[in-house]
Amino acid sequence: MAVKMRLQRHGSKKRPFYFIVVADGRSPRDGKFIQKLGTYNPLTVPATVQVDRQKALDWLQKGAQPTDTVRRILSFKGVLYLKHLLRGVSLGLFDEATAMEKFTKWSVEHDAHVAKRQSAHKKARMDSRNAPVVKKVESAPAPVETPAPAEEAPAAEVTQEETKTEE
Repeated sequence: MAVKMRLQRHGSKKRPFYFIVVADGRSPRDGKFIQKLGTYNPLTVPATVQVDRQKALDWLQKGAQPTDTVRRILSFKGVLYLKHLLRGVSLGLFDEATAMEKFTKWSVEHDAHVAKRQSAHKKARMDSRNAPVVKKVESAPAPVETPAPAEEAPAAEVTQEETKTEE
């Protein structure tokens, strides 16, 4: 049985909301699933993601294959990094305390980066709301300069000369 970690769509038309679930690869998108791991709301800015890291990590270690979108979500939440660190522990590259220290350091930096992005978005949103409304005043159209008419007489003479030479 191929187990997949994927999104299950909920919400109304044009208002998507997703559950992150573990399901048999043969079951339909919105059908039967094994376990719910979290939620994903793409309509908020930035998108709201809630994932149970421990459950997701357990399923990844059991061999569940995430879809592309779920892989990006798990990477954003640090689940794939944690799996990577625990793989290093199992290979004997470093101990579990070092792995958890590295993950905690990454998590703090990542949370600070996300908070900075959220505050920048809120500031930009408030600035756009408080910006003065400037109305465009329609004025008379600017006069368009027309080029002076070209001299047509020399062109007419050339055509007469050409006709004489042809005869």
